[in-house]
Amino acid sequence: MDIFTTFDVSASALKAQRTRLNTISSNLANVETTSTPEGGPYKKKSVYFQTKPISFKEQLDSSIQGVEVTKILEDTEEPKKIYDPSHPDAAEDGYVAMPNISVLKEMVDMMSATRSYEANTTVIKSAKRMALKALEIGR
Repeated sequence: MDIFTTFDVSASALKAQRTRLNTISSNLANVETTSTPEGGPYKKKSVYFQTKPISFKEQLDSSIQGVEVTKILEDTEEPKKIYDPSHPDAAEDGYVAMPNISVLKEMVDMMSATRSYEANTTVIKSAKRMALKALEIGR
């Protein structure tokens, strides 16, 4: 494993965490969305990760692996119903179908994604410092 493999592994994690953060921000932005072009309330989306070999050499070794987003799935739970007869999207019985998104859970997930992102940037900075120090040895 060379220093560039470290960069590749961390870069794959940064890309995956960025997708996770984008999905979380979409969920938070649509926490009150009751009408979508597909019809019905906004459905919460979740990101799923899977390990992936970084290069052909690592694929043969299969010891060092990065990460990739394999799928972004919509929540299949029923939307929560809130009684609000004055809402424009209220049904005849006065209930409005709201997205089934917990702001608290999304915030915790966002903090986790942010910490993971920061950890991977720290890895890249450390690897860069190590490479620079190795270059100084030859002087």
